Amino acid sequence: MAVTEQVKKQHLLWRAGFGPGTQLNGAAAGSPFHLYDSLVKSSSDKPIYLDVATALDDRFFGDMSEKENVFNVQETKQRVISFAKESREYLKKLNLQWLDQMVESPAQLTEKISLFWHGHFACRSQNVFHQQMLLHSIRSNALGNFRTLLTEVSKSPAMLAFLNNQQNRKSQPNENFAREVMELFTIGRGNYTEKDVKEAARAFTGWGFNLKTGFVFRKFQHDTGSKTLMGRTGNFDGDDVIKILLEQKNTAQFIARKVYSYFVNEQVDEAKVHWLAERFYQSDYEIGSLMKDIFTSSWFYDERNIGAKIKSPVELLVGIRRILPMELKRDEVQLLLQRALGQVLFYPPNVAGWPGGKNWIDSSSLMLRLKIPQFLNGEPLAIATKIDDDQEMGMSGAASNKNKNGFADGMNRFKLNAVIDWPQYIKLFNAVSRPQLNQAIAGLILQTPKGSISSDVVNMAADASSRENYIKSVSIALMSTPDYQMC
Repeated sequence: MAVTEQVKKQHLLWRAGFGPGTQLNGAAAGSPFHLYDSLVKSSSDKPIYLDVATALDDRFFGDMSEKENVFNVQETKQRVISFAKESREYLKKLNLQWLDQMVESPAQLTEKISLFWHGHFACRSQNVFHQQMLLHSIRSNALGNFRTLLTEVSKSPAMLAFLNNQQNRKSQPNENFAREVMELFTIGRGNYTEKDVKEAARAFTGWGFNLKTGFVFRKFQHDTGSKTLMGRTGNFDGDDVIKILLEQKNTAQFIARKVYSYFVNEQVDEAKVHWLAERFYQSDYEIGSLMKDIFTSSWFYDERNIGAKIKSPVELLVGIRRILPMELKRDEVQLLLQRALGQVLFYPPNVAGWPGGKNWIDSSSLMLRLKIPQFLNGEPLAIATKIDDDQEMGMSGAASNKNKNGFADGMNRFKLNAVIDWPQYIKLFNAVSRPQLNQAIAGLILQTPKGSISSDVVNMAADASSRENYIKSVSIALMSTPDYQMC
């Protein structure tokens, strides 16, 4: 049986966005290629700067001169401790604000590709100002030129601090930044030598940052000597390193392969990756062109690629909120769910980012994933989370109530307290006759090649007391199946 047009369009909505919303992004009309044009148009405007920490800026740094850095001026120990603590709270706000953008913004393509780059340029920083700047660079250039994106990220205070380039000086080079730029951001492991790393590190000396102004080049800390990198010799600086790395076709190959694995299929078709990489290189690294090559290719819609990807925790949570319009009375519970499921925005496990794929699923996380839709109507949800000081995200106080709540160590009890706009959702099926209702619901909820549905699931869960209750109960039941974990 051929893959239906509806399944193809929803496949696109899940891979180029976070799944269909109640407006379906125009998915009901036109071809998948027309839908992609619509997604591109909706992402044509520059994203707004997500600024959650203005009050923190005014309180801690409003009286500082432009050239001062909070960690270099004579501050009291208590002030530094206080800043770090409050910065973590504001990171929580930034996390939730970006989640809301993923759910509500018509620029689905921008936000989805930004999530990919957020993992590619994985960075763990407790400084909310640094994270705001890095996120804006990623979202602003998500569909732009990779050269620009790479340069802005490499010069961001967040990345320079995370990879220790603030300590990279001509008298004592630090190789960490240079190594990760090569291994993780551009040409990939096996395509450079230790000598290349050492020479690139020398070129990156002097790259640093100032809290108030961002990137700064400290020329007196820069090694001005001759360097040899990738077979080329010269008095290179950091910008030269980036230029040389982008001249290597291995960079286009590395990025294209990672993009294919994320947006198409983890079972990589090397011939298609080679084709994508060559075109990506010839376009001078235009990300929009690369994504168009993928999303407008007939092979992207092959049955083998549909429903073949395990949703990341963020994709799962955002996808539920998009298809079931809701108001969360306590939206910070989403932070706890992220932590329990293994993906907290702004807190990657390491510089390589989240491994994804089957790593998202274990016996504990799968059970929680299957239960989330069932708790949308306010039933208490018990969540076990591992202790991670960096990922408490303002929720650690809840653990102190565990005895009162009657849960064992590490078990927290919360309510999602979601008020779902069921009438808006149910309107999607107004034109569907009763005999066709099961298949219509399954076709929207489950991203399988044929939009199939298990009659056993419907028979056990369906509330036939009214049409509305039937749609509600069947929808929740299908969202609680293993099939819903796939997109």
